[in-house]
Amino acid sequence: MRHTDPPAPPQPDAPPRSRDERLAYHSAFVTIRTPAIHTLVTQVRTLMILGRYQQTTARPSLIVTGPAAAGKTTALLNVGRTCHLAHIRKNPAPPGSAHAVVPVAYVLVPPGATAKTLVTEFARYLSIPIAARMTQTQITDAVCHTYTAAGVQLVMIDEIHRLNPRTTTGAQTADLIKDLSERLPATFVYAGINVTDTPLFTGVRGAQLAGRATLITCGPLPARHGTRHPFRDVITDIENALDLTHHTPGTLPRHAPYLHQRTAGRIGSLTRLIRQAAITAIHDGTERITKRSLEAIRLDHLAETHHRPRRGR
Repeated sequence: MRHTDPPAPPQPDAPPRSRDERLAYHSAFVTIRTPAIHTLVTQVRTLMILGRYQQTTARPSLIVTGPAAAGKTTALLNVGRTCHLAHIRKNPAPPGSAHAVVPVAYVLVPPGATAKTLVTEFARYLSIPIAARMTQTQITDAVCHTYTAAGVQLVMIDEIHRLNPRTTTGAQTADLIKDLSERLPATFVYAGINVTDTPLFTGVRGAQLAGRATLITCGPLPARHGTRHPFRDVITDIENALDLTHHTPGTLPRHAPYLHQRTAGRIGSLTRLIRQAAITAIHDGTERITKRSLEAIRLDHLAETHHRPRRGR
């Protein structure tokens, strides 16, 4: 989890940035506020307040689901960063304090996770020392003690679709997460690919998870929604954040139909395509993005398999 402010878009009154600075900027880039991020921010804020003084059972949680490249992890990290920075600004550490406040934790479910390997990931996030002979119970106790002492209020678990509670190992890992959610005074947010299609929502354990969690779907953005054009609006926001010296404003929104066809409305594919085009434009000196330059960019395999280039222009 990043503890610093996100990259800043170019400011009209600021001196021009160097070539290397602009390359680094387009590599990191700003987070575009998609409808999914707005919904997630609102839901997380509400559930953190709802569960703040709850003592008896696990607090209400969130599950972020959707296809690959739909922006789930980006949304998760954005919410985590926002929560962290807001907490630090409101509750700065006392001068000379030796104990850092860590309001947000972010953990990836490792491939083939067991309960012990997952709780070890929790320990690694806060650099909790783990001895080779420690049992899962001992590591879990150390995690719960340290996370509580550090003031963790939001726990985000990504790649949750890797768990399969139908197997013995997966069931034990799911039970560990349930145990942590009940012992830690924090709101849990889970994210994974098409979670509702996995065994996580079936059986007794799935019913427990579904009964406590609000579901948020990060799907591809439609070209139109009623009278609004959400995909084009996102493209406009991305274009406004570019740092190119000769790019013509309005170029990318005009190509919204092409970009939607090219990326199937996937935010991850869209931002990657435009960032790659911007970096290429800086490298070759054109300093602008056109439809021709976009067509020259090879996208991720998922997007390419859904895009069939049309002949001609």
